[in-house]
Amino acid sequence: MRVHLQVDGAPRAVADSVRRISDLGADGLFTFEGQHDVFFPLVVAAGATELELMTNVAIAGPRSPLHLAHAAYDLQCYSRGRFRLGLGSQIRVHIEKRYGSQWGRPAARMAETVRAVKAIFDAWEGKVRLDFRGEFGTHTLMPPNFNPGPNPYGPPPVLLGALGPVMTRTAAEVADALLVMPFNSARHFTERTLPAVAEGLRRSGRTAGEFGLIAQAMVAVGRTEADLAAAIDGVATLIAFYGSTPAYLPVPEAEGWADLQPRLNALSKQGEYAQMRALITPEMVSTIGVSGTPEECAAEIGRRFGAHAADVCCYFPGYRARDSDVADFVAAVQRLS
Repeated sequence: MRVHLQVDGAPRAVADSVRRISDLGADGLFTFEGQHDVFFPLVVAAGATELELMTNVAIAGPRSPLHLAHAAYDLQCYSRGRFRLGLGSQIRVHIEKRYGSQWGRPAARMAETVRAVKAIFDAWEGKVRLDFRGEFGTHTLMPPNFNPGPNPYGPPPVLLGALGPVMTRTAAEVADALLVMPFNSARHFTERTLPAVAEGLRRSGRTAGEFGLIAQAMVAVGRTEADLAAAIDGVATLIAFYGSTPAYLPVPEAEGWADLQPRLNALSKQGEYAQMRALITPEMVSTIGVSGTPEECAAEIGRRFGAHAADVCCYFPGYRARDSDVADFVAAVQRLS
């Protein structure tokens, strides 16, 4: 199984973070659209490493498909064919109040964005004349002086992040691969994610072999009692944040914790973050995330995703894991068959 780690996107930290990830033995690195731009750090990484590169994810709604296509095309060139464009939809409050953009029918918009980006790639590759006419946007003009021509490394794959059944099905219909939401569990993945993928593939007329599935996991790793306690606290804090979002209710619901989400949501509106964290038990951490020694965490990832995914993106949120523990974890995951 290939392992991808999150790069620190802060401008002054990117180069050192890229070197660290490479030294830890990872197969690739990814950016997260949080405090910094999701594309710029990968320009640095493309020239500083031979690792695979991925946006995980670039928020698609506020961006034009043409903007996304240009950024992806150039990163594919900078990295000499090692880039994957991961897209996501975010949730309504962030799209409207943080990005200042419009919300509505997110799955339909995401499907159109993926198709539009691919249509633009096809036009640049010289396969077709650009004539994309969608419900939310139109792309029909591509004069030669705006056309970069065929990418010397081929167009990059377009991935789609999803959690709910509609967006997951949409990913399997239109994208090259699914980025499984890290806020997940083995039961939710098996009972809800995989059936939605199967339905999307059926609708697209594709087989499982024509579609990729990239697992993701929040990892609480440590060999000592103190290290593991700090790791569990970090992962629990992120689980509390995710769990407060109404759109993510299906995961705790699948585990019999449906009453957790409204309690977390109410506390989040009051700014009671410590109380939110206090609601997350070690059982929840090991069910929604993974926790334990490097070998135990790797084994759980294999059990949960190994039959379905060849790649896993790993997060170590809210704490600094020891480099030796992360390196052991990476090597253990890579040994999974």
